[in-house]
Amino acid sequence: MRETEPEAGKRPLGVGMVGYAFMGAAHSQGWRTVGRVFDLPVRPVLSAVCGRDGGAVRAAADRLGWAAAETDWRALIARDDVDLVDICTPGDSHAEIAVAALDAGKHVLCEKPLANTVEEAEAMADAAERARARGQMAMVGFNYRRVPALALARRMVADGRLGVLRHVRLTYLQDWLVDPKFPLTWRLRKDRAGSGALGDLGAHIVDLAQYLAGEQVAGVSALTETFVRERPLVEAAAGVSSGLTASGGTRLGTVTVDDAAVFTGRFPSGALASFEATRFATGRKNALRLELNGSEGSLAFDLERLNELSFHDHTEPAASAGFRRILVTEPDHPYLEAWWPPGHGLGYEHTFVHQARDLLHAIATGAEPAPSFADGLSVQRVLAAVEESAAKNSVYTPIPA
Repeated sequence: MRETEPEAGKRPLGVGMVGYAFMGAAHSQGWRTVGRVFDLPVRPVLSAVCGRDGGAVRAAADRLGWAAAETDWRALIARDDVDLVDICTPGDSHAEIAVAALDAGKHVLCEKPLANTVEEAEAMADAAERARARGQMAMVGFNYRRVPALALARRMVADGRLGVLRHVRLTYLQDWLVDPKFPLTWRLRKDRAGSGALGDLGAHIVDLAQYLAGEQVAGVSALTETFVRERPLVEAAAGVSSGLTASGGTRLGTVTVDDAAVFTGRFPSGALASFEATRFATGRKNALRLELNGSEGSLAFDLERLNELSFHDHTEPAASAGFRRILVTEPDHPYLEAWWPPGHGLGYEHTFVHQARDLLHAIATGAEPAPSFADGLSVQRVLAAVEESAAKNSVYTPIPA
């Protein structure tokens, strides 16, 4: 890995980030590291980070490596030393911040899902298209596309190694909501998060399905469920007064999002897809798994073994054919030319380094970044279709005994 400082002669590009919690820390890691690993066409500068709590955001700036702190995202956008706005806030603020930043002449990176509604996502995609004509770039942060093994899987599908694609299966399983005493955070409120496991986890697997298959989902059939419908409040009644109850002296608020979503889909080519997203899979911490089956081969991936890809070549003789492990650490594998010698694996945090690299190259060359806001809108439309289908399927057809 190159450890030299970025070349002083490279054009600086100031980054301003809104939000500094989990995703903000991950994005900060990417911006801090990318210039020490890859030979970049521009030099990213961590100009300012923004959050509502002045003391907390200043502490975050010191901890995460940002030169300055702001408490108003409008002030951050207005800064002359900010050329790119990185949005790491809850979904209810994505559209307002992104559109304002693009209209102000800034590039934008926005965390997934793109927005809370299709209408918001459409406004963001329209703003990105207008900005594109002025040379500004807008990208959605679907970081799992930047796992080298998944980028290799996309390459293999595009090269025809699987033949005609028949099935795409994806699951994303977590368990952090199993305890009914877990508080009613913003992720459990539709007005803040848009949806629950569907938008938080399902957005990732919908994007991966479309990315890997090379086509967009054309239709879905879905079920969703909320297993724990009331949870302890984490703040006073302001903003969450609807649905309050009392239980043993604990004030409760209504959970207004799904806990789990299960749905099937169909691609225009005829390939079928199945999806499962839940935050109630006991024992599963961040289990993202997928498999693609084609007429000439299959691919399988498990995020808990993220440096590996399983491949079955169905053109080989049956007597010797079977799934084999590809260790994705070779220098000619995606992103790995700048990292460690073969056999030395990468981790989750490196996807954000790769994300920063790809966006900086797009800005420097004028190429359309991927995934674009149009790609994010496509995912948002699938999520909305899932919610619509689940509402229609809420009444089960009884099966005779």
